[in-house]
Amino acid sequence: QVQLVESGGGLVQPGGSLRLSCAASASIFLSNAMGWFRQAPGKQRELVATMITRGGATNYVDSVKGRFTISGDNVKNTVYLQMNSLKPEDTAVYYCNAKITQSGVEYDYWGQGTQVTVSS
Repeated sequence: QVQLVESGGGLVQPGGSLRLSCAASASIFLSNAMGWFRQAPGKQRELVATMITRGGATNYVDSVKGRFTISGDNVKNTVYLQMNSLKPEDTAVYYCNAKITQSGVEYDYWGQGTQVTVSS
């Protein structure tokens, strides 16, 4: 079982930046993909960014393209989400996700979430 622990959330003014970290208890190379999701109050959880672990291909939801960057550090087993030019609508709980295949079945692993609040 892989454990994911997020950190780096907080309160930031519009236009500011934050970097979220997701520390994994095992090599991120065990995963097929790592990603960040977010859930705002009263809304469904949505995909923000994903990264194919082997190869590094990334994908972003349109609303964060050009502002957010997902990256990984294989030595530290950590995935990051650099968030720039933050907007109030980015306010949400952000969750780290790992997709790992075990015995031919792909499973989703989730962190506990970290709150990001963008407000003046």
